[in-house]
Amino acid sequence: MSEGIITMAYIIASILFILALGGLSNQETARKGNYYGMAGMAIALVATIAGIVTGNYLLMLGCITLGGLVGFILAKKVEMTQMPELVAILHSLVGLAAILVGFGTYLDHSVEFTGAELTIHNVEIYLGVLIGALTFSGSVFAYLKLSAKIGGKPLTLPGRHFFNLILLIAAVYFLFAFIGADSSDAGLNFLIIMTGISLLFGIHMVMAIGGADMPVVVSMLNSYSGWAAAATGFMLSNDLLIVIGALVGSSGAILSYIMCRAMNRKFLAVIAGGFGTSSGGDSGQASQGDAGDVQSIDAESVALLLNGAKKVMILPGYGMAVAQAQHSVFEMSRKLREQGVEVGFGIHPVAGRMPGHMNVLLAEARVPYDIVFEMDEINEDFPNVDVSIVIGANDIVNPAAQEEPNSPIAGMPVLEPWLGKTTVVLKRSMASGYAGVDNPLFYKENTRMLFGDAKVSIDDVLKNL
Repeated sequence: MSEGIITMAYIIASILFILALGGLSNQETARKGNYYGMAGMAIALVATIAGIVTGNYLLMLGCITLGGLVGFILAKKVEMTQMPELVAILHSLVGLAAILVGFGTYLDHSVEFTGAELTIHNVEIYLGVLIGALTFSGSVFAYLKLSAKIGGKPLTLPGRHFFNLILLIAAVYFLFAFIGADSSDAGLNFLIIMTGISLLFGIHMVMAIGGADMPVVVSMLNSYSGWAAAATGFMLSNDLLIVIGALVGSSGAILSYIMCRAMNRKFLAVIAGGFGTSSGGDSGQASQGDAGDVQSIDAESVALLLNGAKKVMILPGYGMAVAQAQHSVFEMSRKLREQGVEVGFGIHPVAGRMPGHMNVLLAEARVPYDIVFEMDEINEDFPNVDVSIVIGANDIVNPAAQEEPNSPIAGMPVLEPWLGKTTVVLKRSMASGYAGVDNPLFYKENTRMLFGDAKVSIDDVLKNL
């Protein structure tokens, strides 16, 4: 395959990837965006295999087949509730690839560089391995946190910021040592030491983050994986890989900024970690109510409330995902709409464990897009809502963000169902949410608690409607 055809194929693939990002920005075009992305990747693979690869075809095709098989099995087996941890662990593979390509490129002496070219080449390798190692270890530990294999509480070591600073200074020091190494063996040793530092930094960075900041972590690691891919592209002199990495890295960075703004958080504060700890004062105790203040309700009474309502707002959270209640919720909303009730779904930007988690679940259940609203679109309308149904959400409907200035989530924009006539909260227990902050909403006079599995509870409500 000629160089011109390869270049044209790469340009077409790049355009398709840009169209994919554009499609994914809207629920109604997300499926088309996925198709664009798959087509672009297919073209990129064919052009690379046919035009650039010159040997080891059997090994390459075997690895492609194995990777495709693993991906197919994961797509079939992984539940929608497990998507955040799946995304996290897939990010780790991009980081691992960057590490392996970096070491492989450094050990490949088939092309000799001298002078400024050698310096630039070594900087590319060093930065690629650094970003890859950070992405790899951070993504693995994000997966462990999201899948509850390790605790979700942030690890706040004494002097942790000073520790991070030391790691940063060490990474910069070994960069100059690596560039100025007088032999390839010495350079390899410096590269290995830096890899260990980056792996440690990635672990500490994610371990120090907890609670409601995890959606930001997912989007942040998405950005890191993009820059790791771009660095790999520089090492391999592959223009398409650089373009793809830049697209993923920049879009992930923008998404992280949007998530931080939605939580009234600064990006550096998220990286510093410590969210949801008691360091914010005793506000967590102050916001707790008395168990006797909780007003429970049964499914039949909830059905009566819904039958008498003119406007209902459904606010889903991670609990809906865990219970896989999205289809039952859709059936409830459909039945209410058939009865003339105005029904809407309110989505907080960081509901669930990753950006867009709730939107994906509702789309899977075929909830119409025109009744799904963002937080900014519905908060002002809550005084006109007769019944708000909170399904497995906690931190995103916590009034402590507005009422407790010393709360760890103080200032975080939240949905405001307590401003409506009645709020029904579906939860298994009175336990706090992922951020570890108690919720005063549960004790308000116009709140009713429907305890139990969300799907079972919704099905019981449906029977009584």
